[in-house]
Amino acid sequence: MLLSLALTLPACNSGGNAQPQIPLAAVSEVLFLTDQQNSALRFDNGAVYLRGKPGVRGIIVIRQNASSYLAFDRNCSYQSQDTCARVFIEPFVRIYDPCCQSQFSFQGQPQGGPATLPLRRYTTALSGNTLTITN
Repeated sequence: MLLSLALTLPACNSGGNAQPQIPLAAVSEVLFLTDQQNSALRFDNGAVYLRGKPGVRGIIVIRQNASSYLAFDRNCSYQSQDTCARVFIEPFVRIYDPCCQSQFSFQGQPQGGPATLPLRRYTTALSGNTLTITN
């Protein structure tokens, strides 16, 4: 089974239009939801940027509901090696990259522009008012 999977993988990239992958970065962050700087996370679809330089180009955290949060790398999935390949939040509307004009849903899925791959998603774990983000 593994051999057959290994033999089929090269065929996936034979189309010639493969987008480079977002580089991997070690992520281990703790976010306190009660901090004033995270007040946007008190509302569904509220989003914040993490302070510092976690991830490849930073991290965006989005509240889906009171018990579910998503975290994405700010590195755009389209031409991820470009220095301007960084996504931004349009509050309560979308995530977008002004450089290539790609747009993403708050679930990290491409919705417009040239990007066809989702944003890199990190694992989130909620315990009380503490959100841990890892990969």
